[in-house]
Amino acid sequence: MNLTYRLGTKDDLQDLKKLAIKSWTPFQKELTDENWNSLKQTISNDKTYEELIDQSTCIVCVADNDNIIGMSFIVPNGNPTDIYLKEWSYIRFVSVDPDFGGQGIGRKLTTICIDKAKENGEKTIALHTSEIMNNARHIYESLGFKILREIDQRLGKRYWLYKLDLNGINV
Repeated sequence: MNLTYRLGTKDDLQDLKKLAIKSWTPFQKELTDENWNSLKQTISNDKTYEELIDQSTCIVCVADNDNIIGMSFIVPNGNPTDIYLKEWSYIRFVSVDPDFGGQGIGRKLTTICIDKAKENGEKTIALHTSEIMNNARHIYESLGFKILREIDQRLGKRYWLYKLDLNGINV
């Protein structure tokens, strides 16, 4: 099987949403009904992806059949949130179709985000992830991300803010 990585666009919005629902549904059993419904509402909402596509670079992984099986977003600095400083770029929504897990897609998507941030002259890239995302945390830590601090719980789970200094980093 050939995997292709390309930029995602608004034309991909419905496929991005389908991927998010498929890739996040396995975590439903880790969440309360209330927290799952909150997450599902976010990942099922077109506005979530419209806003991300407008403010970031979307990277998608496409399989032979043209189905999007992975996605990530790299948000440039200047877009602060309650978690991220305005000087930082940050990664959002790294998602991989569970049928394609373990093939290095999440790692490749994250690496492409790091490379894109470096190309854009970013100094720092950050992300946040939770206690239920063991595979993701392993990938991020193996790429050099360090836990900066624990942040407020989301969806009833522990979350950590990770940061990577891009000065002199070769990925």
